[in-house]
Amino acid sequence: MSSLPVQIIEMFSETIAKVIPITIVLALVFSVLSHFWACNPGTPWWRKRELITDICYWFFVPLFARVLRIGLLVLGAAVVFNIHDPDALIAFYDNGHGPLSELPLWCQAALFLILSDFMLYWLHRMFHGGGFWKYHAVHHSSEELEWISAARFHPTNLFFGTIMVDVVLLMAGISPNIMLWVGPFTTFHSAFVHANLNWTLGPFKYVLATPVFHRWHHTSLEEGGDTNFAGTFPIWDILFGTFRMPANRLPEQYGIDGAPMPTEIVGQLAYPFRQ
Repeated sequence: MSSLPVQIIEMFSETIAKVIPITIVLALVFSVLSHFWACNPGTPWWRKRELITDICYWFFVPLFARVLRIGLLVLGAAVVFNIHDPDALIAFYDNGHGPLSELPLWCQAALFLILSDFMLYWLHRMFHGGGFWKYHAVHHSSEELEWISAARFHPTNLFFGTIMVDVVLLMAGISPNIMLWVGPFTTFHSAFVHANLNWTLGPFKYVLATPVFHRWHHTSLEEGGDTNFAGTFPIWDILFGTFRMPANRLPEQYGIDGAPMPTEIVGQLAYPFRQ
């Protein structure tokens, strides 16, 4: 069995190998789309002032999330299910476990998307208040909102706001195999809602989060920064009174109120602890 440092290096290599082609495809797709349907005029994404910062997040976040997710699943199996043997652990998680694993994979994938989005809606609202905001403010600090801004998350926000939800649902029995379907969708959709596009999808704006829907969320508090918390399904905002899509208007300004955020990744990671 390889040592932990070797395993981390291998995991890093595998993650980067997956991220690079995905990044190239997304860059090409949104470069073309934003050229014809830009929401806000200005410089293209590759000339952003904080492009290097976003690129660092873009490659750091998948590695951080993967290492932590696997570590928490191993810990959960040991503590909750008393599974310690590596082979038994792989067998336990390989195809899920319990009643949920007996559902068709498409059904598990749909269940995962709906349940995770519901939990993430409330966690997102939590991060907009009290002592949690200083961590989430890192994500909102981008004033030139683009598809590559999607990964700008402080590790604390990422841990409690995303990774823990995945771990809870996988430990509940949903098969990790659904990630073959869910993973590409969430990656593309996250980049899509942050892209500089004026798309609302017409009546489907009530079904699926769109760039304009999410860009209102990235505006100032007065403009709507405390609305549109849903990541995928706006139904949660509709049900709980936080939906905002002004007719015949597009958001224009983005960023956070108050003191400016450092522009480099190290300063942003330290930002919450200086507040």
